[in-house]
Amino acid sequence: MTGLHTFGAMLARDVRVLRRQFGQFLLRTIMQPLLFVFVFAYVFPKIGQGFSGHNESPANFTTVLVPGLIAVAINFQGIQAVALPLVQEFSVSKEIEDRVLAPVPVWMIGLEKIVAGALQSVLASGVVFPIVYLVHAHGAEPHVHVNDWPLFVVAIVFASLLASAGGLLIGTVLDPRKITLLFSVIVIPITFLGCVYYPWASLSPIPWLKYFVLLNPLVYMSEGLRASLTPQLPHMPIWAITLALVGGSAALGLLALRTFSNRVVT
Repeated sequence: MTGLHTFGAMLARDVRVLRRQFGQFLLRTIMQPLLFVFVFAYVFPKIGQGFSGHNESPANFTTVLVPGLIAVAINFQGIQAVALPLVQEFSVSKEIEDRVLAPVPVWMIGLEKIVAGALQSVLASGVVFPIVYLVHAHGAEPHVHVNDWPLFVVAIVFASLLASAGGLLIGTVLDPRKITLLFSVIVIPITFLGCVYYPWASLSPIPWLKYFVLLNPLVYMSEGLRASLTPQLPHMPIWAITLALVGGSAALGLLALRTFSNRVVT
């Protein structure tokens, strides 16, 4: 009971910090998807810009874009909310030394960070959804609604856990002096190869890339949301999506907790 109480207290502290910095949270969560939607779903249709392949219609492209950008918001927020503060705690503020004094195992402190990051990712998905759904030009309306609620909930929850677990792993193995590499080497490639702007099935003409991107966790986040929000578009089998999100969250979470514990001890 003491461990659960301490875990709840640490989580409540992080929630309080989020409430105090909610304006900054909204700004960093909204800006990227808002710009993408504004350019691709509003500006391009207005100026007559077309899209090649199966996304010739602006409406079709906007439909593809909605679940993908929600997945990006979840992934970006989960990584940023955990990795960046953790790097500072290990290097600058040394706050991690105060946290490990809590009467709980070290791994539980890491678990609390994963849960806190996942909560921010879930909140980010709720903030971004109306933006990417409502901002569009006339004739480019997305055909999106929740067709499979259980899959939608699983996709949101486990995508959030997967992203925050990735953030914990990155925060414990990344050299603080190389923090700028987080975005240029990790976040940007993951985003562009994460099936955000195109369904995974559309990569069939490039077989090597189609199977290479399966290493990217964002692919399963995008496909999970695509299968639940836009089942009329091609997507991965639901069993594969569920297995990857649930199994990936567990595996990456255990690995991240192990590296976190080792980093704290050393």
